[in-house]
Amino acid sequence: MTTQTTDAQHGGGLLVVENLQKHYELDGAEVPVVKGVDFTIEPGTFYSLLGPSGCGKTTTLRCVAGLETSNGGSIRLDGDVLSTGDRHVPPNKRDVGMVFQNYAIWPHMTVFQNAVFPLQVSGGRLPKAQARKRAMEALELVQLDHLAERPATALSGGQQQRLALARALAHRPRLLLLDEPLSNLDAKLRDTMRTELRSLQRSLGISALYVTHDQSEALSMSDRVAVMNGGRIVQEASPRELYDRPADRFVADFVGRVNMIPAVVRDRDEHGDAVVEAFGTRMVTPCPGGVVRGEEVTITFRPESIRWHETAPERPNVLPARVVRVEFLGEIVEYEAEVLQGGTTVGRLTARGAPMASPREGAEVFLELAPHACRVLVDDPVG
Repeated sequence: MTTQTTDAQHGGGLLVVENLQKHYELDGAEVPVVKGVDFTIEPGTFYSLLGPSGCGKTTTLRCVAGLETSNGGSIRLDGDVLSTGDRHVPPNKRDVGMVFQNYAIWPHMTVFQNAVFPLQVSGGRLPKAQARKRAMEALELVQLDHLAERPATALSGGQQQRLALARALAHRPRLLLLDEPLSNLDAKLRDTMRTELRSLQRSLGISALYVTHDQSEALSMSDRVAVMNGGRIVQEASPRELYDRPADRFVADFVGRVNMIPAVVRDRDEHGDAVVEAFGTRMVTPCPGGVVRGEEVTITFRPESIRWHETAPERPNVLPARVVRVEFLGEIVEYEAEVLQGGTTVGRLTARGAPMASPREGAEVFLELAPHACRVLVDDPVG
C-alpha cells in the first residue's frame, strides 16, 4: 500500500518525523518494523497512530520518546533534532512526557511522591519548593490533589491513570506521548477517561501523540489520525474524512464496520458518478478518476447508511432483500439481510438503525443505499 495524505500536506510543525525506519535483529537477519514513516504534529494538536497489533505504531512512539534508537530518518521537536542517523538524544533530555499502558506507578510511594519524583531526579532538577508546587498543580489538573498523601496502591484504575498523566504533565513537556493508556480500564470508565483526557489536552493546549488499536478512541479524541499497517502509514486524515472516505480496503475495514461488495463499472452518468453493476443491479456511486468501463472495483458503504423500506422507492441503489438476523445492541439494532435476485440469494449486507424503526427477522424488504454514502475502491477488489 502507498501512503495517502489528505487535507493539508505536511509542513513545519511541533513534531516532524521524516522517513523513520526501525528494524530488529532476529536470528542474524534484519526484521523491519517501521518502514519510512512520515508525519507532522502541529502545536496544540491531538494526533493518533491507529492500527492493529504489530503494525509499528508503538515502536514509532518509542522512537519519538527516545526509548528506541531508529535506524534511519529524522525526528525533530520544535526545531530541535532528536534523532538522525548519527544523533540520538536520550529520553530524559527530549522534553516529552509519556504515559504507558500499564501506568508504571511506583507502589511504595504516595500519590504526591509519584508526581514529584521525576522533578527531583531529572536533568533539570527543580528546587524542592518549586517541585512541590509543580507536582500539586499537576495533581489538581487531574483532580487528585485531595488524595496527595494516599498510597498509590489505594487508587482505583481510573485514578492510577490520572496519576500517570499528572506525573507526565508535571514537568510541563512540549509533547505528551500516550501508549494505549486506556486499554486496561473497563468499558464505562474508558469512555469517561477518554472525554476527560481530551478535555484536559484542549484546556492546556498541549500537543499529544496517542497510540491505540481502538478506532473509537482515535475517531472521538483526535484532530488527525494516521492509520498504520505493515510498518507504514497508509492514510492520514481528519477522523471524519478517514471514516467517510477511506483510501483502501484495509482502512475501510479497520476503521468501523463496513460492507464491501464486488462490482463492475458499466458507465458514467451526467454528474460524473459511476454506473456499476453489483448483485445483478445497476447502481450509482461517486467514483475516482481513472476508473474505466469494464473495470472490476469494490463498493463500500457503512451499515448505518442503509435504509430499509417495505415497498421499493423510486430511487437508485435499491436492492430486494430478506432479513435473516436482528440483534438488539441497546442504542442501535444491527440486522443482516440476504440480497435477492429472482428469489435467489446473491449476497449479504449488514445494516444498523434505531431500535424503534428496525425490520423484523424474516421480513422481505427493500434496502436503499444512498449514492453519496457509497465509495468505489479500485485496489484489491473483492471477488
